[in-house]
Amino acid sequence: AKREGRSILTEFESKRALKQVGIPVVEARLAKTQKEAVSISQKIGFPVVLKIMSPDVIHKTDSGGVKLDLKNVSEVRNSFREIMKSVEKQYPAAVIHGVSVQKMVRPGTEVIVGTSRDAQFGPVIMFGLGGIFVEVLKDVSFRIIPIDRRDAQEMIKEIKGYPLLQGYRGKEPVNIPALVEMILKISNFINENPQIRELELNPVFAYKDRVLAVDARITLE
Repeated sequence: AKREGRSILTEFESKRALKQVGIPVVEARLAKTQKEAVSISQKIGFPVVLKIMSPDVIHKTDSGGVKLDLKNVSEVRNSFREIMKSVEKQYPAAVIHGVSVQKMVRPGTEVIVGTSRDAQFGPVIMFGLGGIFVEVLKDVSFRIIPIDRRDAQEMIKEIKGYPLLQGYRGKEPVNIPALVEMILKISNFINENPQIRELELNPVFAYKDRVLAVDARITLE
């Protein structure tokens, strides 16, 4: 998809780039046909998630382009068909690369890591609680890239929701050092790739032993 000279990488392409620089992602594999979706699902093991892969479909969930927690072959078959039908109806002109197949992972505490380019300050990195928190509470912190380890630690501690990350009221505490590492790697990645205009990891599932980017989007200049 091109908007004013920008191109948006699909989740599949974005994750591939992030994995190369050591950022933990839920790996997605691309299926061009229903048959491929079934065989990939069998290889990675159920339950799986199917998502439309198209540079023209930005809000995959709203357009019926995402199916979660599919437990067997027939659910994968039906979902593949439903996704294609729904997207073709809403985006008749969309270029469709196929459907990504990925493992359905156990939900963790949702956080978001994103970057953008500010006209004045240049590249900026953001961290916050993910899911509804980011939309409703806008509980986020910012730094100008490049950042160091201390900046990353402070970004995490600055948000109002920090107690949730520490294991508030019996909730599983998250691995803060792993989050720090992820934020640092994103900062370095953006610093070394000036052609990236925006990057968004949302959600990232944070667990007590690790962090995992479930969805990713990169926009190039």
